[in-house]
Amino acid sequence: MKFSGSHILSIGQFGRDDIERVFEVADRMVPYAHRQRVTKVLDGAILGNMFFEPSTRTRVSFGCAFNLLGGDVRETTGFETSAIAKGESLYDTARVLSGYSDVIVMRHPVSGSVAEFAAASRVPVMNGGDGANEHPSQALLDLYTIRKELQHQGRSDLDGLRIAMIGDLKYGRTVHSLCKLLCLYNKVTVVLISPTELKMPEAIVEQLRQAGHTVLESDVMEGSISKVDIAYSTRIQEERFANPAEADLYRGRYRLNQSIYTRYCEPNTVIMHPLPRDSRTEANELDNDLNDNPNLAIFRQADNGVLVRMALFALTLGVADQVDKVSRDVNWYTERRF
Repeated sequence: MKFSGSHILSIGQFGRDDIERVFEVADRMVPYAHRQRVTKVLDGAILGNMFFEPSTRTRVSFGCAFNLLGGDVRETTGFETSAIAKGESLYDTARVLSGYSDVIVMRHPVSGSVAEFAAASRVPVMNGGDGANEHPSQALLDLYTIRKELQHQGRSDLDGLRIAMIGDLKYGRTVHSLCKLLCLYNKVTVVLISPTELKMPEAIVEQLRQAGHTVLESDVMEGSISKVDIAYSTRIQEERFANPAEADLYRGRYRLNQSIYTRYCEPNTVIMHPLPRDSRTEANELDNDLNDNPNLAIFRQADNGVLVRMALFALTLGVADQVDKVSRDVNWYTERRF
């Protein structure tokens, strides 16, 4: 794909070579994300961070990624603080705010809304999540994490990957995008574990099978995670239910703790979660007793989000090959434990 000046709206835009390009650039962002060096390659550039749905990691990591490249961030959070609350259309909002920004990241609760906004924008737009539809940057950082975790175990590529996706697969946009991304690879086994009512959409299941992958579906977690490289847990997306109280029917259905992990998982099975994990007693998807498990990758996963989003900004704004030319060592010191 042509990165420079392009919108990033769907994982369907990416080919396998494009993924490798993003990961190559992300790898080169490590010294900047770790505060070992400073770059001002985006000095003077402005990111419009527009989040019309609650977010912590995605919003802050996009802003952090842009700041680490030397740019400035302007934020709009929630409908109530925007002119949309006064009846302004997405078209008008896009025309105005794209005049104030050099790139825009947008999250919106309605599927397809970010693409609608991008069609009217005068600058590149990145999809930070649109309803239950897609979350392309999350899928990229998830795959980047999988690659790094398997490389640490001595695996050279992602072909032949075995992954279990657990929880709300109907409304979980992160797993939707990740499944689409996995279609670019070979001989993947995908185990889909969910209540029957929250199954992965059939169109995505069919897409996986058309790619030649083995797809197994189950409503029981324990036996289904016994032969996988990755156990990818998701929370119940209560905000997507017409009646949010209905989510209580499924909350806590699949709980992974150290005892279950030891009994059913292979010793090197990597545990992932897009976060936030629901740690309330009635949910407790990933127990705190996993925090000392070296295969719990959820915080490395979050850290990797900054690297991947830095890479997307650098590629979209055409500066990926200039980052090191305008860099220097930091003149402060903060001990960071990676």
